[in-house]
Amino acid sequence: MAPTANAPMSSPELGEGSIASRWEQLQGSCSWEGLLEPLDADLRASLIAYGELAEAAYDGFNSDENSPHAGSCVYNQASLLAASGVSHPEYYTVTKFLKATWVSRLGQSPESRSIGKALFVQQPEKPGRSESRTNWIGYVAVATDEGVKALGRRDIVVAWRGTVKILEYPNDVEFRYMSAAQVLAGNFSDAQVRSGVLAVYTTNNPPENHILMTSARDQALKEVRKQVEAYKDEKTSITVTGHSLGASLATLNAVDIAAHGFNVPCSRPEQTPCPVTAILFASPHVGDDNFKSAFASFPALRALHVRNAGDKVPPEDENTEVATAVLHIDTDRSPYLNMRPDDDITRHNLECYLHGLAGDQGDGKDFEMVVDRDVALVNKSADALKDDYPVPANWWVINHKHKVKGVVGRWTFDSFKNA
Repeated sequence: MAPTANAPMSSPELGEGSIASRWEQLQGSCSWEGLLEPLDADLRASLIAYGELAEAAYDGFNSDENSPHAGSCVYNQASLLAASGVSHPEYYTVTKFLKATWVSRLGQSPESRSIGKALFVQQPEKPGRSESRTNWIGYVAVATDEGVKALGRRDIVVAWRGTVKILEYPNDVEFRYMSAAQVLAGNFSDAQVRSGVLAVYTTNNPPENHILMTSARDQALKEVRKQVEAYKDEKTSITVTGHSLGASLATLNAVDIAAHGFNVPCSRPEQTPCPVTAILFASPHVGDDNFKSAFASFPALRALHVRNAGDKVPPEDENTEVATAVLHIDTDRSPYLNMRPDDDITRHNLECYLHGLAGDQGDGKDFEMVVDRDVALVNKSADALKDDYPVPANWWVINHKHKVKGVVGRWTFDSFKNA
């Protein structure tokens, strides 16, 4: 029987291990030394859990450009995590949805145009519409009291959505770089980051979208500050996560939080900063060597990058890795997957990554599903499972593609009034 969009998803039980007592180590306090080879069981569970939170930013996104609500989230804050299949939605409460804007400009770099087309969708044309796209790009969530018991602290999560279309660069593209001073609190004047990613993070939303004229950056930082202040009497952590270009945005956001002191309550500037950890999946490179040095200079900041062998994002020649540590997995070792040599899309797919985390045991060892994670999830938005597993390809379809039957018997697009 094919899985449904609201089927329960098996994943590790966070409360069963020792995550609550080891959370600082698992968040990178020792730069993950001794935890990656072999992969620590609690770290494996934790990474899958954050991957599911990143996946929710994909699963809740309305990418249907025929819909009048294209570019929005199809769920409201209260239902997003459960409706997206997060294994433990009771561990977090979504407190803020984030929106980002891409603006088409004359003289824009080929990279920026490619990012805009891959990361954003447009509604059907309307009179007077500007050459911009404002889309839902992620969310902020905070651990519930039940989550605190399982996680050992009050975790504040910022999850960033990645591309919804294939990111295609022209063969002769030259990446443009800009100063990273804005996210580095004015320090490290020589540090540079890719202009296309920085623009998505910092561009203000236009007033015709009837939302506040603030950037995704400003929205995220304001909400993180609010939650850090609200839980200043508790042990807290900040975890920023994302996949693909969402991981690039997560990298900027994480260093931005640490550099500007958003991990310290405003009312208690003397308080020790809480740790900021970026959990990155399949991230393109973000900045140059100076940015890498700047990222490493903040004592409370760590980043762990999960990379799948054969994934061409980033290309092999992009070797400016800012992450504190890199965890290598290889989903080609999985006996469940039919991985063709040229199947670059599947090797980059986030659910494929989470399948690899659930079973890959490292070089020279057989793939073994040590986490009870449903293999059907691999085919949510891919066609990767072998024929031995009768799961339809691309089976994740939400509510008849957002169509609802009205009182007069006509099928129309859902108004998403509750979203």
